[in-house]
Amino acid sequence: MKDFSNKYIMIFSVVMVVAVAILLSLTALLLQPKQEKNVEVEKKMNILSSINVPSEKSNAVQLYDKYVRESFVINTEAKKFDGVDAFTVTLRAEQKKLLAEQYLPVFVAVADNGDTLRIFPLEGKGLWGPIWGYVSLKEDLATIAGVTFDHKGETPGLGAEINTTPFESQFHDKSLFENGTFVSVKVVKGGARPGNPHEVDAISGGTITSKGLEKMVHDGLIKYEKYLSQNRK
Repeated sequence: MKDFSNKYIMIFSVVMVVAVAILLSLTALLLQPKQEKNVEVEKKMNILSSINVPSEKSNAVQLYDKYVRESFVINTEAKKFDGVDAFTVTLRAEQKKLLAEQYLPVFVAVADNGDTLRIFPLEGKGLWGPIWGYVSLKEDLATIAGVTFDHKGETPGLGAEINTTPFESQFHDKSLFENGTFVSVKVVKGGARPGNPHEVDAISGGTITSKGLEKMVHDGLIKYEKYLSQNRK
């Protein structure tokens, strides 16, 4: 009788584990399209934010289609790749490749005033985990039109300030080049020098995140240096 009871418990346990596994798998499959849609919408909202176009989940797709006119993928030699969807490129995966083999997405938008803006995605590392963002450049491909940054787990009130308007707005009109040489933007602890076209203030108490963001901007955009130099006006 005891053996029968033990067998029953074992069979019941196995059936329950299998049933729960199947249920979880079905739930994941059913939720996957919604999750993918949410990721798409969030990405489009971030791209729009980098060109200073506010959006919400309800209108992000419509606004993206209105402003973003073209996207393509290049390599560090500014060679375009046919048949590669820039929107689906994952920078984290690309960074694991050799530099010469990485896909570098470019998004081209047209602002309300008719200016053409080019948007470049970035991926880096903060204090506690990944940080990422988008930088849009004006027609001269040297001056920043706008940025948006985000993070996975930076400290609230410190490193997490990278995705606040006061921090991001400092990048507007900063220059990536000096006398034709790529210099990127420095995030300066203690404060940028007044009027310096290549410096912004670091986050007080968020030095490691600030320097991680500085590195992300430099390392991400220098990969596009040849493309920027060839197409600058």
